[in-house]
Amino acid sequence: MSKESSKNFAEKNQITEGIIWKQLLIFFFPIVIGTIFQQLYNTVDAAIVGRFVGKEALASVGGSAATITYQVVTFFTGLASGATVVISQFFGAGNAKKLHTALHTAYAFSIITSIFITILGYITTPWLLAVMKTPPDIMEDSVVYLRIYFIGIIFTLVYNMGSGIMRAIGDSKRPLYYLIVCCVLNIILDIVLVIIIPMGIAGAAIATVVSQAASAFLVTHSLMKAYDTIKLIPREIRPDLPILKSELRIGLPSGLQACMYGLTNIIIQTAVNGFGTDTTAAWAAFGKMDLIFWAVSGAFGIAIATFAGQNYGAGKLNRVYRSVRVSLGMSLCICGFILVALMIFSKPLFCLFTADSNVIEIGIYMLLRIVPSYAIYIFVEIFSGALRGIGDVVIPTLITIGGVCGVRLPWILIMVPIRMEISTILISYPLAWAATALFLIPYYFYKKKQLNQAWGN
Repeated sequence: MSKESSKNFAEKNQITEGIIWKQLLIFFFPIVIGTIFQQLYNTVDAAIVGRFVGKEALASVGGSAATITYQVVTFFTGLASGATVVISQFFGAGNAKKLHTALHTAYAFSIITSIFITILGYITTPWLLAVMKTPPDIMEDSVVYLRIYFIGIIFTLVYNMGSGIMRAIGDSKRPLYYLIVCCVLNIILDIVLVIIIPMGIAGAAIATVVSQAASAFLVTHSLMKAYDTIKLIPREIRPDLPILKSELRIGLPSGLQACMYGLTNIIIQTAVNGFGTDTTAAWAAFGKMDLIFWAVSGAFGIAIATFAGQNYGAGKLNRVYRSVRVSLGMSLCICGFILVALMIFSKPLFCLFTADSNVIEIGIYMLLRIVPSYAIYIFVEIFSGALRGIGDVVIPTLITIGGVCGVRLPWILIMVPIRMEISTILISYPLAWAATALFLIPYYFYKKKQLNQAWGN
């Protein structure tokens, strides 16, 4: 890329040039709406099977099976974040050659990883569900749902990688449009395969896989046709070892962090399963309702990581800091409103998933006792996203793992057997988040001071 074209490119890149709060909102809203629609795949499955098949089906879709699929996807998303950070930095610096290589390396990595996960996941599904003490009355359906999901995992991983790359270069709108189309497709297929053609759990799983396949195709097609600065060429999809090493250097710690969260979620789901099908169903429904918080919080995390990455690559350190402050303020306001709404409308929300009064009562009890503490996690998301954007992932990951391994995991393993109550499980979340924030926030300001000294600011 010539100096003149690099200059023209920078002038058009509003992330490094525009008004921060305005550009953050423009970038944020497509991400959050897209994330919500992506989560709707499993939520729609849970709602339809819960209302039309029964609470056992709800527990099958949203219990152990959902925990395992979430673990797999979040681990890969953590790995993929390395590619998106590297690509955003190359894009901010206007390095077209390395941008091209990083794109094709990322796609090759997602394809190879998906093949491995499909084989391993399909084989180990019954064992994983048994280890999690999945209630016997939902075991068979959980195996069916999870195995079909693993067969189609390549579409989920390709979509996540492709959409992450599109957002890394500043396009958060196309992934949104594609998710809206595919979510509507998923709802139609759910109605057809669960209600009209009563295929039960298998129908819900097939609907999800087909919809994810459509989203993966649309994202891949866009990367091949829609951009001048970056273009996917299928015959050139292959890993470049130096670039892959750079992507994994950033992505692997994030993936390990996701693994630790996933491990504790599996242990927590195992403990929840021990309370019976009603509690498992209530936990499954609650897990769908609080997704709107995680979608918004996660979208701010993606936004600040992209803003930090591109501005860091463009040498605009002060703009990185301002982006962090603006993101934190907006996230506290928007996420705070969501948390209040969840508490106010808890009963009608649970009624969307089940008509069983005992399941609803248990779910409301869970929601009202844990949701207020979600505000703590907002700080963790923003500061870790900013550090990830500038390529600093090792220390933040160690801090996060420390919060999980040093607080939540011991609490679950020690305290839950002593006091077998659902409240004992719930308190592990705010304890871990508070411990993480206590160390992560000071580290961010230490890193800021360190960068200012290195850059002469």
